[in-house]
Amino acid sequence: MVHAMTDFGGELRRLMAERGISLRETARRVPCDSGYLSKVASGTRRPSGELAGRLDDLLGAGGELAAFAPSVTLPGADDEIAAVELARRAAASDVGDAAVSQLEASADDMALAYPRTPPAQLLGRVRAHLGYVTGLLAGRMTLAEHRRLLITTGWLSLLAATCLIDLRRFPAASAHLRTAAQLAGETGHAEIAAWCLETRAWQLLTDGDYRRAADLAQAAQRAAPREGSAFIQATGQEARAWARLGATRECRDALARTEALVGPLPVPDRPEHHYRYDPAKADAYTATTLAWLGDPAAARYARDVLGRLEAGGQGPPRPRRAASARLDLSLALTASGDLGEAAATALAAVTSGLLVPSNYWRAGEVISVIGARGLPGAGELREAYREYCRAALPPPRPGLP
Repeated sequence: MVHAMTDFGGELRRLMAERGISLRETARRVPCDSGYLSKVASGTRRPSGELAGRLDDLLGAGGELAAFAPSVTLPGADDEIAAVELARRAAASDVGDAAVSQLEASADDMALAYPRTPPAQLLGRVRAHLGYVTGLLAGRMTLAEHRRLLITTGWLSLLAATCLIDLRRFPAASAHLRTAAQLAGETGHAEIAAWCLETRAWQLLTDGDYRRAADLAQAAQRAAPREGSAFIQATGQEARAWARLGATRECRDALARTEALVGPLPVPDRPEHHYRYDPAKADAYTATTLAWLGDPAAARYARDVLGRLEAGGQGPPRPRRAASARLDLSLALTASGDLGEAAATALAAVTSGLLVPSNYWRAGEVISVIGARGLPGAGELREAYREYCRAALPPPRPGLP
């Protein structure tokens, strides 16, 4: 164990020196305590699996640094992988249909877990499965098994990228998106290819590059099978990008196309699956879009969406989506001048503990508007934002509190 800790520390020091990044700066970017990181670098403290992964992503080590870290037990992941390994060993081939089927089911389960699982926790589980699948790809298998494993790896890489965007770790997210896109090309899987483009559009939307987000959302629609979920999601994403650009005509056209696509859809058996379109998601996207567009109907629409999400009228309650809906409602209320209710609604969203980091900037946007009006509740809201959100993010962009 000591040897593994020393190897990790030595490799960490080498990478920091090679990239010209000081220990203090590395700690600031991860983020973590610089004193703790100093002990990790000297080999006297064990890095957590999450810290090892963050350092690997930050320093662009491509998994080599994380490989030096002592093995870490991830809740649930080891049991899942052990079950797959048992199925594999029972098969006549190196892999076997049963093992591939279980891995496909695990990837689906993780996509279902995304809306209710903290992104850092889910990322650890996804990484464990990616590591296991990578090992399997070196073994003997049929062509059909090989293709299925590559497709599963593509979905897992895409989900890893989504979690990393939630955590605002964009370079690592881009690397996983490139892997997923490459695998989509090799297997001819148009749905994964389209989701890669849509996910990149979403990343650019959260980072303020609205024009490129609109372009990529349109590219995703061109790549996607028209009957698939990625096509609908990309159309809704296009509407949001146009709203941020203030392009009313283009925005309403994309909203109308989204509504036409969603109208005939039934509620899926597993509506929480991130890559299977749930009609209720369209309502939440419309609320966001109308709020950004400054439509007077936004507050009424957002209030209705929030009520349905909390009541579970269209499937099970969706607490994380409801927290985002509160941000939509609070933004719409700032536009209509109801700043007291806007502040209270935003405070409920921020203190719920259900917002993911990719939505923190949206909370900051509301807080900036409320703070500029000098409301009595603005101070409490700003403090809550700093406590629940700012600690998990890199330095804020100009204009955020």
